[in-house]
Amino acid sequence: MSPNNIEVYAICAVSNIEPGGAKAFSLSRIAGAGENRPFPIVIVRKNAKDFFGYVNACPHEGIWLNIGSGTFFDTDKKSLRCSRHGARFETETGICTDGPCQGASLEPLALAVIQGDVCLCGVALVEDDGIPDPFAEELDDTMEIMIHPD
Repeated sequence: MSPNNIEVYAICAVSNIEPGGAKAFSLSRIAGAGENRPFPIVIVRKNAKDFFGYVNACPHEGIWLNIGSGTFFDTDKKSLRCSRHGARFETETGICTDGPCQGASLEPLALAVIQGDVCLCGVALVEDDGIPDPFAEELDDTMEIMIHPD
């Protein structure tokens, strides 16, 4: 697949996530058979320039990392953590360093910052009207979608 065929969706403005912060998004992706599936993600802003994205699902039981407390970080904000079972994950790699899924990893997402927006790359998402627009690539390289932050 050439770089011109990669799906790119603007998720949020860079300014919507503070350095050292994280934000959850509930998206819908187009699965292999063409059906819509929930696609919860978390975007972490390590500092002014570095963003990391993961599917918001702990590898231990598949629940959201921020379920219950609503937060993504341990108390010292050095690691991501699962609120239910306390598993800790490296922010930059998603590898579990402590907890019931030690050695497993969060599913990483490809992100790019384009014109002040954090964009998700390489995942086919459902547009806000529920029907992907086959002509959207001709209109704009980064398609905007309706996002509902948790």
